[in-house]
Amino acid sequence: MSSLNEEQESLPQEAEPPRRNEMSRRQFLTYTLGGATAFMGAGVILPMIRFAVDPILHKKGEGDFIKVAEAAKITDVPQEFTFELPQQDGWYASTAMLTAWIRKDESGEIYALSPICKHLGCTVGWNNDKAYPDEYHCPCHGARYTKQGQHLAVAAKPLDQYTTKIDGGWVYLGEIVPNTEAKKEA
Repeated sequence: MSSLNEEQESLPQEAEPPRRNEMSRRQFLTYTLGGATAFMGAGVILPMIRFAVDPILHKKGEGDFIKVAEAAKITDVPQEFTFELPQQDGWYASTAMLTAWIRKDESGEIYALSPICKHLGCTVGWNNDKAYPDEYHCPCHGARYTKQGQHLAVAAKPLDQYTTKIDGGWVYLGEIVPNTEAKKEA
């Protein structure tokens, strides 16, 4: 028996069949379906990424100022001025009507207060309650504010104020910021 084993060992082994460099059907389908899936996945994910990153890509303006009133017409008594603010909401362009109470302080500096009550968001008026003269009064729940916007009753915070700038004899109003005039009074 040993001679039979030796003969088998001495016989040349059959060579492996030659390998083809071609792609098999299975590989072709795997690559094709994988590529199509990746393409469709990118079609779904890229808009989501663009939506999340879009606010970062927009240029931040230095704050637009709106021309509101002539500086010569401003007195030490608060006056109500209404102005339009153009705004863009997605594809919808509109104009918001806003109001500001503008006056000069003792040093002649012009500042403007927002008329939105800090209690529940109603609109305050100047000198509209006979029981409390020379104050801002909210008709909704009785909140009261001083001439500088400092809260007296009901509301927990002073009225906000607009950033202002004077240019060419006109008063321009910018964004709404926390009240600094009321802090001087307190």
